[in-house]
Amino acid sequence: MKIHKCQQKILQKLKSPIGIFFAVLLGIILSIQQVLSQQPVVLNLLMTAPDAQPWKTGIVKDFEAKNPGIRINVLEGPNATNLLEDLYTSAFILGDSPYDIVNMDVIWTPKFAAGGWLRDLSDRITPQELAAFSPKDVEAGRIEGKLYRIPMRSDVGVLYYREDLLKQQGFQPPETIADLLKISQALKKQGKINWGYLWQGRQYEGAAAMFVEVLEGFGGFWVNPNTREVGLDRPETLKAIAFLKETTKKGISPPGVTTYIEEDTRQIFQSGQAAFLRSWPYVWPLANAKDSPIKGKIGIKSMVGIDPKSGAGCLGGWGLGIAKSSKHPEEAWKAIKYFTSEEAQRRFILNAGFVPSRRTLFTDPEIIAKYPHYPKFLEIVEKAVLRPPIAQYAQASDILQRYLSAALTNSMTPESAMKAAANETRRLLK
Repeated sequence: MKIHKCQQKILQKLKSPIGIFFAVLLGIILSIQQVLSQQPVVLNLLMTAPDAQPWKTGIVKDFEAKNPGIRINVLEGPNATNLLEDLYTSAFILGDSPYDIVNMDVIWTPKFAAGGWLRDLSDRITPQELAAFSPKDVEAGRIEGKLYRIPMRSDVGVLYYREDLLKQQGFQPPETIADLLKISQALKKQGKINWGYLWQGRQYEGAAAMFVEVLEGFGGFWVNPNTREVGLDRPETLKAIAFLKETTKKGISPPGVTTYIEEDTRQIFQSGQAAFLRSWPYVWPLANAKDSPIKGKIGIKSMVGIDPKSGAGCLGGWGLGIAKSSKHPEEAWKAIKYFTSEEAQRRFILNAGFVPSRRTLFTDPEIIAKYPHYPKFLEIVEKAVLRPPIAQYAQASDILQRYLSAALTNSMTPESAMKAAANETRRLLK
C-alpha cells in the first residue's frame, strides 16, 4: 500500500514543471551515455613516418574492419629512431603519455621496462604461442624473466657478397674472416673490384651494431647482462679492432669507411665496386631492382668469425608492447595479438617487404615466391647476437661509439681507448 502511494507521489511530481525538467535532463544524460558507449576506443601508436603508411593502409585498416569498436591512431614521428625513442622517453617521464601501444626498437625494451613504462605481458601469451616466433626475437623482449615486447618484425646484420665474381674466380663464399680477407685481396689484385669489404665506421649506433658482430666473431663480448661483466678491454676486443684497422691498412676497405653509414656503403656496393658488404636486409630489394648493376648477382650469409662457427649477425627488429599508462590495455592487447598474428604478418610482409618474426613465414610458399632469399634470412636470424639487454644501453653504446671511433681513426691507441671505454662502462653499471 505504501509503495503504491509512493509511486503516485513520484508521478505527480513528474507532472510538475520541475519534474518534467528533471525527466528531460535524465533523458539527455542517458542519451549522451549511450552515444559515448558507442564511440570506438582510440589507441595511439607512434612510429617513424616511412613505416606509418604501410601500417595505415595495411594491417591497421584490416584490424579496424574486424574490430569496429577500436580505432588505431598512427602518429607519424621522425625517421631517425633515436629521435623517436626521445619522444617516447619524454612522454613517459612527464607522466602523461598519450601512447597505448609502444612500437619498440629491439634496444629500447630494457630501458622502457626498467623505467616502469611497460606492462608485463607474460601472463597474456603461452610458451607454445611464443615458440612460433624466432627465439632470439623473443629473448630480446624478455627482461629479468618478464616479457614486455612481442616481436612484430625481425632484422639482422647480413654479409652480402658478389656471387658472380666469386664463382668466376673459383671461390666459395667465405666461412671465416681469413677467407674474407683472402678473397677480397685476390679480387682486388685481379682488378675485378675497387674494394673488398664495406662496413659502417661512423660514430653512431650502426657502428655499435657492426662491432658487436665482429666481437662475437672473435669470441669476445661487450657486456654480459647476467653478471654485468664488461669485456671491452679483453684481448678478443683488441683483435676485433685490429681486424677492422687491417681492412683499411691493406686497402680492402676505403680509407673513408670510418665516416660511413649504411647508405654510403650500400651505394658503393650496389654500383658494383665492392665484393662484400656488411649491412641489413633492406639492401636486398634495392640491390636487385631493375636498374641495379648487380641485380641477380649477390648472395647472403651470416657475418663470419675466426672459425666457421663463431660468426653472427646483430639482431635488430621491432616489437610491440603496452604502455603502463594506457587506459585501454585490453584493447591494446587485442590489437597486438592481431598485428603479430600469422595472417596479419603474412599480408604485411607481402605488401611491405619486411622480415617476419614468425618462423613459419620465412619458409611460407607465398612469401618465398616473392622473396626466395627468406629461408637464408631465417638461418641468420636464428644465430644472431644481441646487443646488451641492459637498462643503460643508450649510455653504454655512446661510450663504445666514442672510443671505438677514436681507436679506428688513430686519435687513441686501441689499448688505451678500450681501457677507457671499459672503465667508463663499469662505472655506468655500478
